[in-house]
Amino acid sequence: MTKRINLPITDEDIKDLNAGDSVLLTGTIITGRDAAHKRLFELIEKGEELPVDIRGELIYYVGPAPAKPGYAVGPAGPTSSYRMDKYAPALLDLGLKGMIGKGARSQAVIDSIVKNNCVYFAAIGGAAALIAKSIKKEELLCYEDLGTEAVRRYTVEDFPCIVAVDSRGNNVYETEPKKYAKS
Repeated sequence: MTKRINLPITDEDIKDLNAGDSVLLTGTIITGRDAAHKRLFELIEKGEELPVDIRGELIYYVGPAPAKPGYAVGPAGPTSSYRMDKYAPALLDLGLKGMIGKGARSQAVIDSIVKNNCVYFAAIGGAAALIAKSIKKEELLCYEDLGTEAVRRYTVEDFPCIVAVDSRGNNVYETEPKKYAKS
C-alpha cells in the first residue's frame, strides 16, 4: 500500500513511516546538492543565519537538466546521498525533517535521523523523466551562481519515493539485501 503525505511533513507523519514504505509526497520541498550543502555548513560553523529556513523542510538532492516545454524542470533524478553525509547531521540538528536522494547513508546520518525524529527517502535512480512529471513548479531560493545546484523550492504532486531510513533507524539498505542473500 502506498502512503500519501501532504507536506509539510509532520512529526506524526514521520512516526507512522516504516522503512520500505512506498510514499507519494504532495506539497513543497527544497533542493540542494554538494556545493549548496558546503555553503550552508560553512555558515553553520560560523554561527551565521542560513539564507533559507530549513526548519520542517525536506531537501531533495537533485541537479535537474534543463526543462522541456510544458515542464517545470527537466529530468530530475536523485543524486547519491553519501556526498552530503558530512553536512546532513548539522542540518537535521537545525530542524530539517528529512532528505530525499539515493543510496545508503553513514551511521552518523542514521544516528542523527533517530535523534531528531527525521526520515530519509530514496527516490528512484534512473527515473529522472518520470520524477520530473511530479514537479509542478520551481522557485529559486538562493545560490543562483551554482546553476543546477542552487537551492530551489519545488511544488510537487505525487512525488514517488520509498522510506529508506525511518525515524527508528530501520534501514532498507541493510534489511532488504539480507532477504535475498543465499544462506
